[in-house]
Amino acid sequence: MEGGRGPPPETLEEEKQPDCTLPTSPEVSSLKKSNWGFLLTGLVGGTLVALYAVATPFITPAFRRICLPFIPATAKQVENVVKMLRCRRGTLVDIGSGDGRIVIAAAKEGFTAVGYELNPWLVWYSRYRAWQEGVQGSATFYISDLWKMPQLEKKLELELEDDARVIACRFPFPHWTPTWVTGEGVDTVWAYDASSFRGAGRGPRATRFQVVIQIP
Repeated sequence: MEGGRGPPPETLEEEKQPDCTLPTSPEVSSLKKSNWGFLLTGLVGGTLVALYAVATPFITPAFRRICLPFIPATAKQVENVVKMLRCRRGTLVDIGSGDGRIVIAAAKEGFTAVGYELNPWLVWYSRYRAWQEGVQGSATFYISDLWKMPQLEKKLELELEDDARVIACRFPFPHWTPTWVTGEGVDTVWAYDASSFRGAGRGPRATRFQVVIQIP
């Protein structure tokens, strides 16, 4: 330092200039991580809820006293059912209609066909398939629980007319003697005429009635 002078003015200005670089705040970083955590949790939670909504109708039957999981009818099974309906007309009711393929096939054969199924997803899909096949006017589907119909065998005996025919898929009725049997293995179909399993009849009606029982 010469003659008691201090440092040049430029040097003082440089020393007084503040550092304008903002430090990274731990709070800001933590907030960003928290937001991503909430978003990820929401996505995972929404996915699980969607999976639960879709899977529940398929899984629930496994917790029943009698487990009846959905097993779609094979093409041969549908063919065998239609064979048992030949030369018959009227209304067909499919209890446990699954994805609706038997109801739709019957509607194509000229029947007024109705399907009852517990699984709502299968009912909605069946309605879509009926519309796609152009038989939505004669093929209808409803959400209904098969096991709310106690003693189904006895109920059919009491309520069906003599000209009705009951068709069972994959497993026969335990106390009835079938009128006709066709197919083999999982494609076996049993046909029971009401006049034979009930005995004395009440006289035939002009409109025939068919019931298809699908048992996986």
